[in-house]
Amino acid sequence: MAKSLLLNEKQLSRLEWIIIIGFAIIPLFVSFPYRVNIFLSWEGAYRLYIGQIPYRDFGLPMGFGFWVIPAIFFKIFGPHLITLVKAQVLINILSGFAFRSIYQSLDIDPVIRFCSVLIFVISYSFFNFWPWYDHSVIVFEIIGLAFLFKYLFNKSGRTRKWIHLIFSALFLFWSFFTKQDGGGMGLLIAISILLYESYYQKNFRALLYFTISYLCIALLVILPFLPYRFGYWFNYGQPPHNARLSIYDVIDTFLSGSEWIKFYLFIILLQSIPLFAAWKDFLRNRKEFIFFLFTIAIIVEAIIFQVTSYTPPDNNIFFHAFAFAFIFSHFDALRDALHRYAFAVVIALIGILLWWSATFWKYTNRIVKRIFHIENELNYNIVSMHTYMLPLPCDTLETNADMSKWVYTNVPVFHHIFMPASTAEGVNNLVNNPWIQTEGKYLHILNMTELTPLEDAIGYPLEKGSDIPLWYHKGVALFDEQIHRYRKKIREHQYNIVLFEYIPELNNFFPFIIRDELYRYYIPVDSFSGPRRASYSMIEVFVRPQDTTKYFNFSNHINSLQK
Repeated sequence: MAKSLLLNEKQLSRLEWIIIIGFAIIPLFVSFPYRVNIFLSWEGAYRLYIGQIPYRDFGLPMGFGFWVIPAIFFKIFGPHLITLVKAQVLINILSGFAFRSIYQSLDIDPVIRFCSVLIFVISYSFFNFWPWYDHSVIVFEIIGLAFLFKYLFNKSGRTRKWIHLIFSALFLFWSFFTKQDGGGMGLLIAISILLYESYYQKNFRALLYFTISYLCIALLVILPFLPYRFGYWFNYGQPPHNARLSIYDVIDTFLSGSEWIKFYLFIILLQSIPLFAAWKDFLRNRKEFIFFLFTIAIIVEAIIFQVTSYTPPDNNIFFHAFAFAFIFSHFDALRDALHRYAFAVVIALIGILLWWSATFWKYTNRIVKRIFHIENELNYNIVSMHTYMLPLPCDTLETNADMSKWVYTNVPVFHHIFMPASTAEGVNNLVNNPWIQTEGKYLHILNMTELTPLEDAIGYPLEKGSDIPLWYHKGVALFDEQIHRYRKKIREHQYNIVLFEYIPELNNFFPFIIRDELYRYYIPVDSFSGPRRASYSMIEVFVRPQDTTKYFNFSNHINSLQK
């Protein structure tokens, strides 16, 4: 193994620890603006924190694995928004060490491993200050694969190796029970590696034990929730859900963009030409083949993940560090390939065309759509990567883009979080309303906004039941059945107060039909800006007619104080 001229392996290992932990803890020393979609991270963790049971007390279209760590941190540090940042520190540390562990198992050059760790931290984990399921699903997958690689390559006792395999199954299921797409692809990566291992070892024991472990863990977790409509809520493509995977969208997104993915794929395949030329020896080189198979699988996952998890648009950038580790571990092959193999030139030309396919795909795409009868007209009744935003003239609407004007609020749950001045004022008005202060714990409040921490600030009881969605995005977590029930409750004035966030740019992020119903049966008493920066949103406060006098006593109270 080559040695570093400047630092030995032990020193490099210490630097890796410093990088992983040092970058992870930086967010502990700063304040943050209100983050888009963070309301959902808080809401799920809060419901677990107060003892609610998923699927029995609230429904969600995925597993609840993502919210476990934030809920534990709520128990330790309290249910404040900033606690989510503390939870993410742990998640980022775990992801960094899991990534490092994989390449320790593969025994790559320590300098290249060190550089790969640095790239992983900077390109993927560092800027993820807040926990989000599209990030956590990959983290749990990497941890599961790290345990799998320990099983495959660490020279430890048999018992310890089987423990590694069981933990691999545990974390890969945790990944799947965080989000189906990333977790499912992580499972497929593990199975593909174990299939090769079975071929190499001439027995299927490892694959069998892994499968049994995974299924047992899955049954232990899922079976208790079956009586609570788990089969309805958990999305496996059944109605009323929609499957997010579209082969056309995968091809279209890949060919019209994905320049970095195509570039890495091109270089890796080019470097691997000598391995393909001697494919029998390649298959017998266990560590090298698994290294190649794993890297290609990660890149394929990134290609698919950018379609199935389309927002935010950088969900799939975990691939950079994995590609770097492989490419720089095989740099000698890259130099020799074009000189030794004639077909390498052909692969190079194809790779370059693929890398820059966006320039000609926009023309080819028209032909493909015509041949395969792919309609250009979008169906906005189905939320997808093409329809989650509506084509509205929102550029004329006022936004909160100037964050220098954002302020803090004195409400403890929002400590260290700044937000638009209008939002802070609206939050203060609600929390300081005498009626809400005195009777808040008994009021029935429906909160269809991104200010879910108001639940803790006011202390009102949360609705519970297997028909209550965790969040209200129509077609994703809320469907016609639930919308019908909410409309009925609004018509019957079951809520004292309803908070509704109107975001005209997003396709029913909070259902527009609920807002229409509120204007028919409730009284709008206040409105203020939502906690968004780049898009327009307005939070509207509705009170049922018989409670308007109680609410407006607050306004009279303020006027008397001013006088």
